[in-house]
Amino acid sequence: MKNIIQNINKAFDHRIRLGIMSVLMVNESADFSTLKELLGVTDGNLASHAKALEAENYIVVEKQFIGKKPNTSYKATKSGRQAFTSHIDALENLIRKT
Repeated sequence: MKNIIQNINKAFDHRIRLGIMSVLMVNESADFSTLKELLGVTDGNLASHAKALEAENYIVVEKQFIGKKPNTSYKATKSGRQAFTSHIDALENLIRKT
């Protein structure tokens, strides 16, 4: 039997990264506070996992000020969307084969 986990993307191994990408796949963008609340994570956890996805060029980070308040938002890139879709396909194939 061929290695059934070879197409699973390590960038999405962690539940927080999986959650970030899941939110961004169904929304054009999401801000830091929204992601933090939806995923139930700390500031540090969210920031470090977002940074890991950004390093892979799977998301882009946009920082701006709304009034005098800083606002950070995230968007999935085209390559991030493709990689995540491939990852989900690989998981579905794994489930079907086991």
